Amino acid sequence: MENKIKIVETSNIFSKIIGAIVVAAIVLIVLKLVNGVQGKRAFSAELGGDSAEFEESKDVKVRFSDVAGSEEAKENMKDIIEFLKEPEKFESFGAKTPKGVILYGPPGTGKTLLAKALAGETGAEFIPTSGSYFVEKYVGVGASRVRKLFNKARKKSPAIIFIDEIDAIGGKRGDGQGTSEDAKTLNQLLVEMDGFKDKENIIVVAATNRLDMLDDALLRAGRFDRHVMVGLPDLNARFEILKVHAKNKPLSEEVDLFQVAKQTVYMSGADLSNIMNEASIYAIKENCSEIMLSHIDKAMNKIIAGDEKKDRSNISDMEKKITAYHEAGHALIAKLLNKESVPKVSIIPTTKGAAGYTIINPNEKMFQTKKEILNRVSGLLGGRASEEIIFGKENITGGAANDLQRATRMVVTLITKYGMSEKLGLVCFDDREISLENQIILEETKRVLDKIYSTTLNYILKNKDKLNLIAEKLLENEIIDEQDLDALIAS
Repeated sequence: MENKIKIVETSNIFSKIIGAIVVAAIVLIVLKLVNGVQGKRAFSAELGGDSAEFEESKDVKVRFSDVAGSEEAKENMKDIIEFLKEPEKFESFGAKTPKGVILYGPPGTGKTLLAKALAGETGAEFIPTSGSYFVEKYVGVGASRVRKLFNKARKKSPAIIFIDEIDAIGGKRGDGQGTSEDAKTLNQLLVEMDGFKDKENIIVVAATNRLDMLDDALLRAGRFDRHVMVGLPDLNARFEILKVHAKNKPLSEEVDLFQVAKQTVYMSGADLSNIMNEASIYAIKENCSEIMLSHIDKAMNKIIAGDEKKDRSNISDMEKKITAYHEAGHALIAKLLNKESVPKVSIIPTTKGAAGYTIINPNEKMFQTKKEILNRVSGLLGGRASEEIIFGKENITGGAANDLQRATRMVVTLITKYGMSEKLGLVCFDDREISLENQIILEETKRVLDKIYSTTLNYILKNKDKLNLIAEKLLENEIIDEQDLDALIAS
């Protein structure tokens, strides 16, 4: 009897185990099916479903009159406007318009704005996207999206396709940087551009900060035929850009935008727009009815160095003194050696992490000689040199880190791009070939930097009296302007 009971209990246990296994298996199968359907839907979307739709706009408000400081670039694009408006004029001469236009130059110079203005002037459909949109982990997704983009443009003709940051998909092939998927996407872009017919009235405009990094096949005739540089604005261009961004802003009569343009050397259009916007915000905060020169000055300081810290209680007197001599060194070299404008020197720490800052307006020139470049490197090393002279080599600080980084970059460019190295000679390397891991480049960079630093030390030692005057004035006032600086150096 006992044995029979045990057999029955064991049988029940086995039945329950088998039942649980069956239920678990069914649940797993159902989950797998659901996930499979969802995965297919997601993958389908990635290949060109609803999530891969491209935005477009026929009514672009931007015109070339809204784009200041890019006259050469605008002139380069005028015949494209005529082609899209009057294609028959070109057909009668057998002329072919460029299929693609590459806008290249530093960030913030208005490349996207120019592309929008081109669409606005022609009334063409504007279809914007970016190179990174085509970079995907799934096989074939990038190429599929390229096909979809061009199919949409053909339906919307006349159209302007704008691809921002095209280097994300158009980088040089065979350099070991890209993947096979990137190559497929680029190939599809090349195929689509080759497949254009003149009567389709489609122009591809692309933007990049690094023209030298793009694949040669992308830049050849029949694809991106026209290369338009959109560089940093010169003095007159900055003046025009500032006038555009000052439009509809209540400026005080004391504000001279031409003088502001003089103080913003090497700033981009985006920087200038930001200055005028920040100046407006400062005026609003102070409940002013107009934007004063002081507001623009604060805005420039914010863009360059960050906001000044209000709480400075944790800064010791010794730290203030080190900062004063460091900034005095920069200002001294800039003024005496480089003959540059120095509108402001400050030892007030900022929100960008600087213990102090020296605003320098470099001389605006098309070309710089080797001597001028080396002098600018000397200016960057002036802060560290002053610390060493006053406090000794064992008491130098890490405050020169950013200066050293910029100085190193300038020297590397000088010896690897400009052919100005005594040891390397007349060479100009591709960016991918330049590395401080290269022993020859590293040794030559160090040799040049050491030589300039030695010269800088000697120069500051000869003018130590002026260095002391500047530093003492900074410790007294925290900020000195160019007029005070000139007076101190002249005394």
